[in-house]
Amino acid sequence: MRIGYYPGCSLLGSSKEFDESSRAVLQALDVELVEVPDWNCCGASSAHIINHELSLALPARVLALAEQAGLTEILAPCAACLNRLLSVQQEFEKHPEKRAEIEQIIELPLKGTVRIVNILEVLDRLKERIAARVRHPFARKVVNYYGCLMVRPPRVMNFDRVEDPQSMDRMMDLVGAESLQWPFKTECCGASFSITRTDIVAKLGGKLLAGAVNRGAEAIVVACPMCHSNLDLRRPEINEILQKEHRIPVLFVTQVIGLAMGLESRKLGLMRHMVPVEFMEPAVAGASKA
Repeated sequence: MRIGYYPGCSLLGSSKEFDESSRAVLQALDVELVEVPDWNCCGASSAHIINHELSLALPARVLALAEQAGLTEILAPCAACLNRLLSVQQEFEKHPEKRAEIEQIIELPLKGTVRIVNILEVLDRLKERIAARVRHPFARKVVNYYGCLMVRPPRVMNFDRVEDPQSMDRMMDLVGAESLQWPFKTECCGASFSITRTDIVAKLGGKLLAGAVNRGAEAIVVACPMCHSNLDLRRPEINEILQKEHRIPVLFVTQVIGLAMGLESRKLGLMRHMVPVEFMEPAVAGASKA
């Protein structure tokens, strides 16, 4: 299986472990990732607020480059990147005259033939391979946090159930985890307020974290760099809000799958987390403490 790959800025910076674990897991599943050549930032999360043309031109150039490389489908693991790429496609479908205008700006033709998929869609296709490669079932209680960008707005994302998505739950069940029911699957974590309004992130993150701990979760599983950053990097501020130190780790879905497949923790980037992942080697380590 061969698929295009658009890592975006986050996966080469603040969420490098998402990139590392995605590459490691997909390689182990015999998937060849072809990185979009000379890709650029998609504009998330500020371009669409500052300049509409810029917000279209940035993701449009990525798609045009993918077409030039002969790619018919690209994986965008970052939920924000995914949102921007899908949004520009929909904009051009509704307003073809705008596409012609943007083509002049980026100096590249754009046919709109590339399909954009998220990490959960790709993993779902590979579920039989994943099941066959599980060596150390991830026998822990988890809550699956999709965040708001993976499923919203529904007319753009067109993925899973908007209020109660199930794709990550099924994937966790596949690798031996127990997915707990909780009502915060698609609640906002504060998104890009992480720097400008850390107090808002701490308040929203505290609600999510307390909900996970109260339900007995041993880990929070995510598929979005921003969600991970707000729940992991901002843990000191969250703990201060909650007036209690919580050490429950936040793992990318690809890291959980990688652990279940027996991949080395270093290849999965587990050492990069701010909140230590105490069960890096599932065969020997005990459960983490909330």
